[in-house]
Amino acid sequence: MKKLLLLTAITIMMASCKSGQSGVSKNDARLKELIGIMQGTYSSEKQSVADTSYYNISLRMVPIWKNKGHYLYVEQALFKKQDKPYRVRIYKVSQRGADEFISEIHTLKNEKDWIGKWKTPEAFDALSENDIELKSGCEVVLKRIGKNKFSGSTGAKTCPSELRGASYATSKVTITPEQILSWDQGFDKNDQQVWGATKAGYIFDKLP
Repeated sequence: MKKLLLLTAITIMMASCKSGQSGVSKNDARLKELIGIMQGTYSSEKQSVADTSYYNISLRMVPIWKNKGHYLYVEQALFKKQDKPYRVRIYKVSQRGADEFISEIHTLKNEKDWIGKWKTPEAFDALSENDIELKSGCEVVLKRIGKNKFSGSTGAKTCPSELRGASYATSKVTITPEQILSWDQGFDKNDQQVWGATKAGYIFDKLP
């Protein structure tokens, strides 16, 4: 009887370990799925042609620091001024639940030195984590809502902003293999919008 109970306990433990290993593998696969569809070069040209209230914007997201985790170097610029991007960032993407992910936003202390380096991602090996600064409260929490589809946002009023008289900024994002839908808005202390698209977010189509 004791032998039977011991054998049963061992069997349960082995099953539990296998289940845990399977869960870790599945989570890792979903994180890689997200990183895989985020990276690339995007353009809002089609949207800007259909609706002239939107600008033609170029967006690039390139993986860097592969030995440190999941990081993306990001540049966003008007199409005609790609050598002068208005947004230079590093995103750190991690997982904090079975289907929940967080994209932390970092600024670069000497961002002008890194503009255009997306062409040579290995150049960022010379950059240390001390050279970037976390934008606390501006992280985007994403949820996997289907295969190759993620959606999420920042907190309601957690991301401070002083751009054009703003008090805080919000971001809403949906990511698929073909597009990134991004709606960034700035609001003043009275919750009145002072910058960003007013109708809906930008549609960034992934380029070949």
